Order: sequence, then C-alpha cells, then structure tokens
Amino acid sequence: MKTIQVPANYYQQFDADYSLEVPAEGYGGWQKTEIELALEHTAVVVMHAWDCGTYEDYPGSWRAVEYIPRSYEICRTVFPPLLAAVRAARMPLFHVVAGAYYQDLPGYRQTVELAGPEPEPPGQIERDPLVEELWHFKSDRSYMGAHNRPDIERGRKTRDFPDEARPQKGEGIAENAHQLFALCREAGVNHLIYAGFAINWCILMSPGGMLDMSRRGLMCSAFRQATTAVENKETARSELAKEVALWRVAVHFGFVFDVDDFIAALSRTNSTD
Repeated sequence: MKTIQVPANYYQQFDADYSLEVPAEGYGGWQKTEIELALEHTAVVVMHAWDCGTYEDYPGSWRAVEYIPRSYEICRTVFPPLLAAVRAARMPLFHVVAGAYYQDLPGYRQTVELAGPEPEPPGQIERDPLVEELWHFKSDRSYMGAHNRPDIERGRKTRDFPDEARPQKGEGIAENAHQLFALCREAGVNHLIYAGFAINWCILMSPGGMLDMSRRGLMCSAFRQATTAVENKETARSELAKEVALWRVAVHFGFVFDVDDFIAALSRTNSTD
C-alpha cells in the first residue's frame, strides 16, 4: 500500500479553563502534526468549481455571490499545481457537480451506471400559504434579492467547469451522495479531501458534501488554500466565515491540509517511484 507522510492541521478543542474570564481561551487551538495517508484509499474531491461568467454578463449573480472573484483566483492559481500533483500521483480524483453542464460527459454517465437507481427522495411536508409567503420573503429580502433572481437563473443555464477544474478522462463525476458513494466504494476510498466552493455552504451541506459523506462513514478533510467561504458584511474583510468553517472541519470531520505541504508530500513520493 502506497502511503505519504504529510503535515496536517487539527484543532485541540480542550481543555476549557474555568479560571479564565473566557474558559474557551484555554483550548489548545490549532495544532499541526505529520500523519500518514494511504493514497489508494484517499481521494481529492473538487466540488462546485464553476465558471459563472463575468460581472458584465451576470451582475445579479455577482451581487448575491460575493465569493465569485475569490473562487476564480483560486482556480487560476491554486488548482493547477494541486490537481497536477494529484494526477501525477495517480490518486483518485472526483468531481461533484450540480446543474446540467456535465450530463453528456463520459465520467458522469459512467457514474450513473455504476451507482444504479437513485433512492427515493425524503418526503416533503405540506406548505401552507403563510409559510410560502415567508419563503418568498426570504428569497426577496434575505437571499438572493428579487432584482438579482433573473441573472442568477439565467446564469445557471450557462454554468460550466472552469478550464482549470475540467475533469480529465477516467475521473468520476457525481451530482449527489448516492453517486459519490458509489465512486468511493468502487475505488476503495474512505477519506475525501475537498477543494472547491464554498467550505461553509455547498461543501458542507449540498448533495455529496461533508454531511452526506460523513454519515456514510467517510472521513472528510479540506485544503485550506483551495477553498473559500460564503461571507457576510461583518466577516468578509477578514474572511472569518472561512476560518470558522475550517475549524468545524478540523473538529468534527477530518483534517485541514495546506496545499503546498500536500504537493511537497506527493512530490517526494513520486520521486521515489
């Protein structure tokens, strides 16, 4: 079994010190250690890496999703060396998608065949007229804004992979947990390391994200530099939402890896082959 030694970040969520004004300030906090990963049982997952068009084309999308420029910069600068190293090491590399831009690709059609019939969706509670009004209120006044909706809906129809994250031959493409689990089971993967967008939103909650896959027994980790978060007015300047999300990954789901450390570990392994 081929393994690598790689530095990994974890969070020491103990011990609260009740002699302090704020007991949580006694926690050990972020720590770093070298761990061993089995390459054949570990997959990199690129989730919801999208070309969403330009501001000029879809201003409503950009007004509601402020992380688009950061995601583009990560795709441009972080993805190429990371994915090149993963492919050179012949690690499993999966893509989690949403929409309709991938449905004719061989990697997706093969995944659908491999996964088999979809399970029955969960039942839905009946909505009364008042709660329907509340959902409309949230859509208009909280997220995404009524004036932005036409651009967002139009942009979804033209969404595509960015060139830097386009799947290559033999890489599995999944749109939900059922399909991603089938890819993991076939490949013998039990640890997923996520890159993509966004760490506190889709990667956490969307189909095929960490909540889904951890419930199926997989360890779920993330690359710090290969993701960003949905930020709000109060957090965006210092990207505090990203920091909280990475803390949550490190405490509950798995580890947080620095991209340069991971590439260096793969390079050392490749040089000995």
